[in-house]
Amino acid sequence: MTEASSQHFVFVLMGVSGSGKSVVANQVSQKLQTAFLDGDFLHPRSNILKMAEGEPLNDQDRAPWLQAINDAAFAMQRTQKVSIIVCSSLKKSYRDILRNGNKNLKFIYLKGDFETIEQRLKARKGHFFKTNMLVTQFDTLEEPSGSESDVLVVDISHSLDDVIAETVATIKNNIQ
Repeated sequence: MTEASSQHFVFVLMGVSGSGKSVVANQVSQKLQTAFLDGDFLHPRSNILKMAEGEPLNDQDRAPWLQAINDAAFAMQRTQKVSIIVCSSLKKSYRDILRNGNKNLKFIYLKGDFETIEQRLKARKGHFFKTNMLVTQFDTLEEPSGSESDVLVVDISHSLDDVIAETVATIKNNIQ
């Protein structure tokens, strides 16, 4: 057995709100028959209460949450060959916390332009959408650079089925 075949991997689906992270992760995890975790479920109570009051989280608020996701990624890879986590990971410093101590963690950046994501958010039925929320997401986004070799990119300008298929192929090509 080669070292690669015995390794277990975690893929963090990242991107701005509306890029399709949860929908894609859910479908990909079903196709690969593997574990899937929405990182939002790991927010501490204080963050949940703050967000419920309409207050944005700051980096200090996010630090324990990101560490909890890092811990979850470490635990997931102990039992699953492939695990998927959803976390926007908009800043490089957030990605650094998530990858800390975990050489088998990779990011899949669901990359789309503002107009594409805005159109998709407006088309959601029963979903309250404000353009300024998306503006804030793009303002916060620090797009991964070439120095982040563990970030893989999937273009979301295609159909959902194509994005799911490309994400599955990206994962399969990176666990070899």
